[in-house]
Amino acid sequence: MEARTPDLSRLDTRRRKIYYRATHRGTHETDVLIGGFVAPRLEAMTDVQLDALEAVMDLPDADLADWLSGRRPVPAEVNTPMMREIMADATDPERLAAIRGGK
Repeated sequence: MEARTPDLSRLDTRRRKIYYRATHRGTHETDVLIGGFVAPRLEAMTDVQLDALEAVMDLPDADLADWLSGRRPVPAEVNTPMMREIMADATDPERLAAIRGGK
């Protein structure tokens, strides 16, 4: 899925805050991985999905970077459906090629 900036003027306050948090994580790596996952999906996410996303984003940035990059396995207690969706996106070969190619 192509990363894109959602039309922030069309988003409610919660979604704008989530978008900001997803793209300003603290490290460039997680900004790209989490923000790239969130950007194309945010407008269509349900409240339940937003809750699950916020729970993932509440996890420590260093841990997320390690899990999403494959440096460490995701612990069972945080291996939620949302985490698995983010992981699948972070490890998608097309997405990785686009990130490496600067697209």
